[in-house]
Amino acid sequence: VQLQASGGGLVQAGGSLRLSCAASGSIFSINAMNWYRQAPGKQREFVAHVTSGGSTNYADSVKGRFTISRDSAKNTVYLQMNSLKPEDTAVYYCAADVITLATPLESMDYWGKGTQVTVSS
Repeated sequence: VQLQASGGGLVQAGGSLRLSCAASGSIFSINAMNWYRQAPGKQREFVAHVTSGGSTNYADSVKGRFTISRDSAKNTVYLQMNSLKPEDTAVYYCAADVITLATPLESMDYWGKGTQVTVSS
């Protein structure tokens, strides 16, 4: 299973970006899909979460500005980021709780390589 994140870039404060993360491989189904981020010199932190049923959860720091969604038919999760702030600068990682064809009775967490988001002031 591979997760490929895209959509990062350089944007001015107040701007918007939309991240995408597509999962591929021998996938039976995907449970939760998540976004995390890691700023320079800081630990990786949770950003947003969406269940297979569409329920969402957000870090307090992004509530009201970021929206997570998923297209289950495409095994893809999105993160719409609005009103970006310089403190949102980080490498953004997607993660998914995946049930594979090889192990249909258990799920495992898979991570993408990350995409850089830089917000200038």
